Amino acid sequence: MDAVAGLLDGPRARGAFLLRSTMDPPWSIRIEDEAPLTVVALVRGEAWVVPDGGGDPIRFGPGDVAVVRGPGHYVVADDPATPPQAVIGPGQACATPDGRPLELMRQLGVRTWGNSASGATVMLTGTYALEGEVSGRVLRALPGLIHLPPEAWDCPLVPLLADEIVRDAPGQEAVLDRLLDLLLIAVLRAWFARPDSDAPAWYRADADPVVGPALRLMHDSPERPWTVASLARAAGASRAALARRFTELVGEPPMTFLTAWRIALAADLIREPGATVGSVAPQVGYGSAFALSAAFKRVRGVSPQQYRTSAT
Repeated sequence: MDAVAGLLDGPRARGAFLLRSTMDPPWSIRIEDEAPLTVVALVRGEAWVVPDGGGDPIRFGPGDVAVVRGPGHYVVADDPATPPQAVIGPGQACATPDGRPLELMRQLGVRTWGNSASGATVMLTGTYALEGEVSGRVLRALPGLIHLPPEAWDCPLVPLLADEIVRDAPGQEAVLDRLLDLLLIAVLRAWFARPDSDAPAWYRADADPVVGPALRLMHDSPERPWTVASLARAAGASRAALARRFTELVGEPPMTFLTAWRIALAADLIREPGATVGSVAPQVGYGSAFALSAAFKRVRGVSPQQYRTSAT
């Protein structure tokens, strides 16, 4: 599991909130839910995303997808000049800007909400309540807002998600979760592949013929007793060549990277119900609770138990 997969499948991932919005102008929604990650896809019509802090408004057309990294606030509207009519707060609570119950927007069907059942604009929103160290490695690498127009990538998932989001069948929640996960991963891969994306060094290094195999081994099997020599053998390189190339591309030596990855995994796993330092240690490559505790405190400055208490 690399950090991109861990964004969705890590031990602290949570299910997403999905909603289809159908609007006729004028409409404007202020988002203050402070969710760590939100995916917005426009099915038809036009919308503008206006970030707080003086950022330029961005126009969205059919097929456009955005990924918004929290906790910043922003407005989604038919026009940047339209004043907000609704405010979405933490927990997806919805009210007017002055706090009154909202009457303009209403439930219009299965996972569908808006001011018109046949609105000129149809928008899909998926909100992740992510927590944890593994997902944080990716989130910290993202800008506040990613915008991908349809001509910038080739992905059939938006129409499929639009069809499935209004269905109410057995297992539908699982279907929607997986579709949204796929859409998010596809957006991130397309974004990180852009030369101007400022992708993290470990992501770009994955394509290197020497460093890539070593990275994948560490990500997929952190419990194995890796050394630079054993990683080099598995990658088909000399120990010196791997150490030099890894440090050059990733920005730190292989064992430093591996320790940080193991501690990130341990930080998430230790928060799971029933987990102990002893049960987590072998999963992340440490032979005993004492060894994991010592490494954890050296890297994080607190013991695993102190971390779990503060995180809770």
